[in-house]
Amino acid sequence: MSPVNGQDHSAPATSGAAIHPDETREPASSQFASAEVRELVTRLEVPFDPCYIYWRVMNVSRNDKLRGQVIPYADQRAYTDRLNYVFTPAGWSRKYTVHTSANFQRSKDDKIVAKVFVTCELIIFGLGAHSATGEEWADDENAGTSAEAQAFKRSCSCFGLGRYLYYFEGIWVDLDERKRPKSVPQLPAWATPQGWMRGLRPPNASLQDHFVDGEQSSNATPKDSRTLIAEIEGMAEVIGKSLYRGILRDVARTWNPRHIKQTEVLQKVHKHMCGAQRGVRRLEKALDGTGAEVLTGILKGLGIDSLKHVTDLEMLKRVVVAAESVVPTHKT
Repeated sequence: MSPVNGQDHSAPATSGAAIHPDETREPASSQFASAEVRELVTRLEVPFDPCYIYWRVMNVSRNDKLRGQVIPYADQRAYTDRLNYVFTPAGWSRKYTVHTSANFQRSKDDKIVAKVFVTCELIIFGLGAHSATGEEWADDENAGTSAEAQAFKRSCSCFGLGRYLYYFEGIWVDLDERKRPKSVPQLPAWATPQGWMRGLRPPNASLQDHFVDGEQSSNATPKDSRTLIAEIEGMAEVIGKSLYRGILRDVARTWNPRHIKQTEVLQKVHKHMCGAQRGVRRLEKALDGTGAEVLTGILKGLGIDSLKHVTDLEMLKRVVVAAESVVPTHKT
């Protein structure tokens, strides 16, 4: 089965588009015409076949039952298959650089642990090159492999490959005793090759100017207080303690969502937390492949020493907008 649309891919790629092994010209010096570039990027942007999609648990909360927030991802082999199909194996290459950095404090246990950083440069001959960095805690026995896969997939997203997965914001599902999803969500139509080819796109593809509005449709089933509290608590690690506590302080005048008695206040806090989560994901996407000095420069320009001082949505919005306007000038 194809990683593009589930059809047989024995036919050659678009005529004149792929770089073939028997070409005598230097691949890196060849250039695609603008129309060919648009067509190739369009083919890279098509979602992976659902059979290549897995679900990762990002956050866990325990109320009456164990629940987790899951997001979809694809194994890096799906990315290489797509690149091989569109450009042939001779039409692209990648290289990695690895380094470690110490003195990172891991919030879950407050230990100082080194991190492994892997930078991947992805080169598509005739199209260009992009690089991105992945990271993992050094005490993880699979740190190098995880960071390498993350870096590779992030560099692919710069060409549009797998970028649609960034639009998922997390879906809460029931977990078993080993914290695995008891069932996985159904992919929306826009996240399938067939739906994408019909012109469907994620509802938040335009990236709203603000984060809060539009989080939940009027037809959505209302959540009870216990569910809201559990989901709010599950977002603390995603958005960071400073922003988490700042939202609780500003919206509900409390540090603990369990102290909120009014359901409408819980709903408002939940809405702001979801907005903060979208903002954080936008910031992560904007900073893909850049070094820490880029974020430091952005924060300095806004008069902020670190992200720990971002405690409300307005400040988060300023950081995100600055990153989205500044970072493209740093990318290849």
